[in-house]
Amino acid sequence: MTRNQWLHMEVKGMEYGSIEREIHVDASPEVVFEVVSRPEHISQWWSDDADFEATPGAAGELVWGDRTDVAPIIVVKAEPPRLFSFRWCHAGGEIDDSADSLLVTFELTPSGTGTTVRLTETGFREMGWEAAKLAEQHREHVDGWDAAVLGLGEYLTRLVATP
Repeated sequence: MTRNQWLHMEVKGMEYGSIEREIHVDASPEVVFEVVSRPEHISQWWSDDADFEATPGAAGELVWGDRTDVAPIIVVKAEPPRLFSFRWCHAGGEIDDSADSLLVTFELTPSGTGTTVRLTETGFREMGWEAAKLAEQHREHVDGWDAAVLGLGEYLTRLVATP
């Protein structure tokens, strides 16, 4: 990703309700869908490891470090090549449909010769956190998504440039 692409990434959602990031990448929606929905790609731009099937209802995990941070996930929607979403940060760290969790959605829209990727993470206020914890968690996720979206753009640039 060029500096110019990074500067055009939109930053929204500072009221702790949601986080939105938008970036344009020079890759087709089909390629981008694979990169945001397949563990072997996710581990190249976001987590250190991932294990899940891109099928609605499938449970899995995202892993950072030497399994020092493991986040269980459940796939909500997988509609190639336009939409992929999952829930994570479940209350108590366990996947439980009745518990609150955060929803991450990647919306992919063809744009010129590439794709506009809109990432949205929602559910912060619904987690029931006290004000200080809500602000801390939101700030950590803002920082995390800033790095991850930059990594996504850089990874896609390398991927489509490889013959």
